[in-house]
Amino acid sequence: MDENPGTGPMPLAEAIAEFLRSRAALKQSANTLAAYRRDLEGLGALLARQAGCEHAGQLGLEKVTGRALRAAFAEYAEPRAASSIGRAWSVWNQFFTFLVADELAPGNPMGSVGRPKAPHRYPKPLRGEDTPERLLETAAAPADATRRRAPWPERDFAVLAVLLCAGLRSSELLELTVASLGGRTGERILTVRGKGGKERAVPVEPELEAVIEDYLASRAARRAGREAARSEPLFVGADGERLGRGALQYLVSRAYREAGVSGQVPAGASVHALRHTFATRLAEDGASAVEIMRLLGHASLTTSQNYIDATAREQRAAIRASRTSQALTRLLRP
Repeated sequence: MDENPGTGPMPLAEAIAEFLRSRAALKQSANTLAAYRRDLEGLGALLARQAGCEHAGQLGLEKVTGRALRAAFAEYAEPRAASSIGRAWSVWNQFFTFLVADELAPGNPMGSVGRPKAPHRYPKPLRGEDTPERLLETAAAPADATRRRAPWPERDFAVLAVLLCAGLRSSELLELTVASLGGRTGERILTVRGKGGKERAVPVEPELEAVIEDYLASRAARRAGREAARSEPLFVGADGERLGRGALQYLVSRAYREAGVSGQVPAGASVHALRHTFATRLAEDGASAVEIMRLLGHASLTTSQNYIDATAREQRAAIRASRTSQALTRLLRP
């Protein structure tokens, strides 16, 4: 292991800072970097305390053994879901892989730390056959827009349309710039930076292009005719600054209420339900798992296959619930 001259083995806190700098150089999103920091520093504090240190700056890397990590993960897991612990395990595995590659650690002890099996996640699209259409229709012509403090129906409609018709994650939508919309008229694409900094191109159909252009025209009108620069955020608030996560959540929740579809939104999937709806409808209309994977930026084909499997289950449930199937069930009862 490399050592700092005169100071002994590299402290854990310094190694964490070095790893985070390397991730930032890869242009990973602010949210991803914040999640890395939380898991590394959270477990680092536990490791330091278990070793009798006040903080991770006093703990040398040579003290971070498989046994120490198992104890720290056991304590860290206490109030957290298996999916959160699985993510933390992955972050620490990446951390030690980086340290080994840079010859800052002799090996990766994460192999001796059991990784929890994440629960199977099923898609959570909006319920109801026409719910997406009702949502868009209401957003296109909101009845009470004039009663809002700062009404901007063109912006709100464009946000919902992009989420429903391009399947973006919240973070992906919020990071879009005006330059993200490229290509020739009628053949536009959105260049999206997804998880891990991976870019993908999402086709923009002429109808969605028209909605975005209408929004940009309304934005220019608000600025006395000045068009937005290509480097500026695509979606902004009334103050002209980049739309924030909280504002996006509020915008979508308000749209649900105004359309009268709040009861059709799965618990815990407010904004993300729009992405799941996009993917589920792709599956319903015959898209393959590979096509879904490319459009949504999934890292695994298994994740994309979930939408096709869920669609098949829903179709089977619909058949089972039909009056004809129920009549047959009654006839076959002894």
